[in-house]
Amino acid sequence: MVTLDAITFDLDDTLWDNQGVMLKTEEGHYRWLLEALAAWRATRQEAPLALGYEAGVADYLQRRQQWASQVPERRGDFTWLRLRALEAQLEANGLPRSAALLWASAAMNEFHRLRVQVTPHPEAAGLLAALAERYRLAAITNGNIHLKRQPLAAHFPVAIAAGELLAPKPDPKPFLTALERLNTVPQRAMHVGDSWLEDVLPAQKLGMHAAWVAERGDQALPARVHRIAHVKELPTLIEWLEKRA
Repeated sequence: MVTLDAITFDLDDTLWDNQGVMLKTEEGHYRWLLEALAAWRATRQEAPLALGYEAGVADYLQRRQQWASQVPERRGDFTWLRLRALEAQLEANGLPRSAALLWASAAMNEFHRLRVQVTPHPEAAGLLAALAERYRLAAITNGNIHLKRQPLAAHFPVAIAAGELLAPKPDPKPFLTALERLNTVPQRAMHVGDSWLEDVLPAQKLGMHAAWVAERGDQALPARVHRIAHVKELPTLIEWLEKRA
């Protein structure tokens, strides 16, 4: 008999579709920075920086990649990488360091404002509320969404930002940290996520059950792994597991 007492969830592309909000966030926070910075310099009667959108975005990405290479332990801490890249870019384009720090921080505030504007699947809130009556719940994400500000935050008394642990999934550390905080063991827990490499395999290797959220997938599944097409199918899967001899 399978007995669960805890369920951990990935967030992006598991409880909501993430592609659209990330595209809006990526473009929006950088355009905001350029426009706000130009207006600020105009009030000071200073010439605009020679920093256009297309070239600026390309340089911003390159700088993030450089920081990830130079400081590999921070490779999963996307907020830190973005902040360092923006600071360096603005300094390189003529801003004093104090101003570069201020504007990079302001741009990341705008990033996080846009980043939390996700729309959970219609079933998500009710599903989590019902599960919370029987199981302890946690969120484990590699994304840099502000966990306490995301729309489903109230359902997760435990929330793990894996990048901030300097151990992004598939590292086992965020899973083990969540299990410790939930006061349970892998054999009594299930992880729910859309990524085969970052969610399913590390959870399964630890001894957890795993619900792989994937519309398609015809490969043979290892022990304790089950595929569902949508997170709304999770209660049916759990009921089947707990009745299974």
